[in-house]
Amino acid sequence: MTAPMTQADERRMAGAIRALAMDAVQAANSGHPGMPMGMADVATVLFNRFITLDPAAPDWPNRDRFVLSAGHGSMLLYAVNHLLGYDDMDMDQLRNFRQMGYRTAGHPEYGHAKGIEVTTGPLGQGLATAVGMAISERLGQARFGDLIDHFTYVIAGDGCLMEGVSHEAIDMAGHMGLGHLILLWDDNRITIDGDTDLSTSTDQMARFAAAGWHVLAVDGHNATEIADALEEARRDPRPSMIACRTVIGYGAPNKQGSHDVHGAPLGEAEIAAARQTLGWTHPAFEVPDDVYDAWSAIAARGAMARAAWEDRLSASPHRAAFEAHRAADPAALGEAMAAYKASLVADKPKVATRKASQMALEVVNTALPFTIGGSADLTGSNLTQTKRLTSVAPGDFSGRYLHYGIREFGMSAAMNGIALSGLFRPYGGTFLVFADYARPAIRLAALMQVPTIFVMTHDSIGLGEDGPTHQPVETLASLRAIPNLCVLRPADAMETAEAWEIALASTRTPVVLALSRQNLPALRHAVTENLSAKGAYVLHEADGPRDVTLIATGSEVEIAITAANRLAGTGVKAAVVSAPSFELFALQDDAYRAQVLGSAPRIGVEAAIRMGWDAVLRPEDGFIGMTGFGASAPADLLYDHFGLTAQAVADAAIARL
Repeated sequence: MTAPMTQADERRMAGAIRALAMDAVQAANSGHPGMPMGMADVATVLFNRFITLDPAAPDWPNRDRFVLSAGHGSMLLYAVNHLLGYDDMDMDQLRNFRQMGYRTAGHPEYGHAKGIEVTTGPLGQGLATAVGMAISERLGQARFGDLIDHFTYVIAGDGCLMEGVSHEAIDMAGHMGLGHLILLWDDNRITIDGDTDLSTSTDQMARFAAAGWHVLAVDGHNATEIADALEEARRDPRPSMIACRTVIGYGAPNKQGSHDVHGAPLGEAEIAAARQTLGWTHPAFEVPDDVYDAWSAIAARGAMARAAWEDRLSASPHRAAFEAHRAADPAALGEAMAAYKASLVADKPKVATRKASQMALEVVNTALPFTIGGSADLTGSNLTQTKRLTSVAPGDFSGRYLHYGIREFGMSAAMNGIALSGLFRPYGGTFLVFADYARPAIRLAALMQVPTIFVMTHDSIGLGEDGPTHQPVETLASLRAIPNLCVLRPADAMETAEAWEIALASTRTPVVLALSRQNLPALRHAVTENLSAKGAYVLHEADGPRDVTLIATGSEVEIAITAANRLAGTGVKAAVVSAPSFELFALQDDAYRAQVLGSAPRIGVEAAIRMGWDAVLRPEDGFIGMTGFGASAPADLLYDHFGLTAQAVADAAIARL
C-alpha cells in the first residue's frame, strides 16, 4: 500500500472523475453518469493506494488488471485513464464521448484504447472474464514465480450480480481459491426501473460467503474504510468481495440516489448545482494541474515497479520459457503435426472427429506448452484432456487442464480472460447444442478479436439417443451468423488435424470446432497443404465435365461421397466438395471459389437447417438436411428417418439435371 495523500487531495482526485463523467455525458446527450459519480471515491482509493500499472507500457505482463464489469459506467474508466496519462486518451476523446471515430465508445471496448482490459457492457461478463484473468495469474505464478504476481480488481454493480453468469463465476472463483481477485460491488441499490427491491431480495454478502469468498462491507464514500478493506482483502487467501455502499450520482443534489441519474444526462442546471455541492469550481473539461499531478504520481509509481520487474525478468531462470509463452508461436507444432498427418494417411483411422480431436491434441499439447485445456464437466465426452495435461486443483495451478464444472457460459468467459491475459492459449469443450449457453462469451470473443478455441462435440442428430434436446439442428447457422467467428466442421481425422492447426495459428479470430460423436471414415489419403484452411475444396472430382456438385460438411461428406459413386453408376458425373468452414471459404478469391463450386447444379448436405447455406448455394440449388428438430433413436435410424441418405442426395441431384 502506498502512503496516501490527504483525504482532501483524494476528494479532489475523485471530483475530477465526477466532473469529467457528468460533462462528457452531457456533451454526448447520452450515457450513464450515476455509477462513475457514485464509485469515484472507491476508484480513487483503489488507484491511488493500490493498483500497479504503467500507462507507458499498457501490456506489461505483471500489471494489475482493472475490469469495469459495470461497463455502462464507462466514463469512470475513460476519466481514470485520461488522468493517469494514457497517451491515446486526451481530453478531446472525453469531449467526444460516444461519437463516431473516437475511442470513448458507449461501453469500454478492448483494443479501442489502451488500459481497457476487456470489452464490458453485457452485465456479468466482466466479472466472469476477470475470473479467467485471475486463473491465468495463478497459472503464471505457478510456472514463473515472481514474474507473475498481480491482482485483478473488478467493479461490478447490482446488474452484474443479478445476471446468471455471475453465479457461475462466483462459484468457480471461490472453489479455486483465487486470492488475487478482488470485487468491489457498487451497492447503490438502484437499477433502471427503480430501487432494487423491485426485483431482488438476495443477501449478496451471504451469497458470496457461501461460495467461499472473503466478504467485507464499507461506506463507499469513506476513504479510510475503503483502504482498510482493500488491505485486508489483499492479505486474504480467498477471493474477496467488498460491498461498497454508495449513493448513485453522488454530488448531484437533486437527482442523486434515484434511478433518474442512472442512464441520462444530468442537465445543465443539475451539473451547475453538482459543481457547487462538490466544490468543483472548474469549467467543463478542465482539470487543474495539482489534480493531474496527483494522478500522474500513480503512473510514476507503476513505471518504477515495471522497471524493477524488467530487472527481475533479465535475471530470471524462467526468462526463456516466459518469453516463449508470451509469443505463443505455433511453429513448433509443424514438424510433429506433419508426422502425425502422415500416420493418418498410413493408418486411415475410422474415428469420431471428437476422438480425432483428442488424437491431434496429443500432438498439440506435447509440442506447445502454453495450451490450457478444459471442459464444462464433459471431459470424457469432449475428449479434451490428453496424457500430458494434469488437472488444475485448488491450491495447485501447476497443471494444464481446468475442470470448469457445468458452467458453459462461465467457462467461455473465463477462457476469454485467460486468452486476454496473454500467457496461455485456452480451449474448452462442451456439446455443440450448449453453445447457446456460451453464446454471449463467444460473441464477445469475436467482437474483441480474441482467439479463444471452443471445442463443441456431439454436433448433429448423429449423437443419437439423447434426442432432440441435445441435437443442434439450428446451432451451426446461429454460430455462422456471428461476425469474426470461424466455425470448422471437419469430415475426418485429417481435416480435424488441419482444424487444430488453423485454430492455433489464429491471432484475431475465435474458432469453434464442431465435432461428431459417431465414427467417420478417413476420406483424405495424402498429406497436402492444409486444404481446410481454404474453407472448401474439391475432395472428389468428377470424371469429366461436372453434371452436379455435391457440397457437404463434417459427417455428411461421407454421405456425399457415397452419393457421387451411385450417380457415377448411372452416368451422372458428380464432384464432391468438402466445406469445413464457410467463413474461410468466403476469404478466398473469386477464381478459386468458382473453380471449387463450378457452374453445374449444386446440392448441399448437412445434418442441420439450410439457413446460412446461401454462402455456397443458389436459390435453385438443392439441400438435404433438417427442417425441424430431431428425435431420440440410434444415429443410423435417425439419418434414414430424416432422409439424410446417399440415395436422397442422388435423387435430388438427378431431379436438377
